[in-house]
Amino acid sequence: MSLSQDVRARLTAPLGAMNLVAAPATALCPGLSVGLYQAGGGLFNSPPTTDHRLIIHVGAPVRANCRIDGVHQDRVQVRGDIDLVPAGAAGCWEDDGPATILYFRVSPALLLSTAEDMDMNPAGIGLVPQLQARDPQIEYIASALHSALTQGAPIERLFAESLGTAFVARLLHQFTTDAPALVKGGLSKRRLLSIIDYVEDNIDKALSLSDIAAVVGIGVSHLKTQFRRSMGMPVHQYVILRRVERARMLIRRGSSISQAAFESGFAHQSHLARATRRVLGLSPLEIVRQR
Repeated sequence: MSLSQDVRARLTAPLGAMNLVAAPATALCPGLSVGLYQAGGGLFNSPPTTDHRLIIHVGAPVRANCRIDGVHQDRVQVRGDIDLVPAGAAGCWEDDGPATILYFRVSPALLLSTAEDMDMNPAGIGLVPQLQARDPQIEYIASALHSALTQGAPIERLFAESLGTAFVARLLHQFTTDAPALVKGGLSKRRLLSIIDYVEDNIDKALSLSDIAAVVGIGVSHLKTQFRRSMGMPVHQYVILRRVERARMLIRRGSSISQAAFESGFAHQSHLARATRRVLGLSPLEIVRQR
């Protein structure tokens, strides 16, 4: 949904209330939810839940008095500040004015399964309360989600899953206690070739990380980590590169730009144009002229 001025006016939360502004139409991944919220200022209590909660401030600076179990802080919170409330803990915020936040909920089951997929020992995983923490990778993910939600832009399924699994993996790296080191390595040659063949055979379809991982019988987080080690790039980036190459081949063979976009898995011509400019430094029309 688009946050026009009239929508903003309708969704401005009154004092002591918090309104949901937008949530992704495409789920990030099972066990992980996120919403964009507008808080009206005042006192907010977050009682204990079975999920881990991560709150990222994405609005204008606001002074806040915060407490998560025994951790207390009186601060000015700014864009990118992270508060983490582990499962079973209670949180309390008293804001001097309106605040805009991204509110993530992560199930402990997802955290543990992601740790196993990443070759980490789940027995060593634990989260502790955090107030005003910072992490550039989590901030990047939050910025991408905030942009999509405020502009009403649809999130491609593969990209949504990539954001979700990257978010949980980063949470494990940065905020868990006594997390064991990762086991080095990569995908076996057989698994890597199976993934490459699957992507090529289904390049015109709406690919997802879960579908790709199922091809070789591994978890999504394991796929992301091991694929990057093997190929030197994320799965999402590799798929975009292959789609651009397929589109360029089709255009050079005489296909129209719209047909090439459709047959290479792009949502529309402008989606293809953005990708070719980013990858090749050329527009589709410039590729046509190179025939």
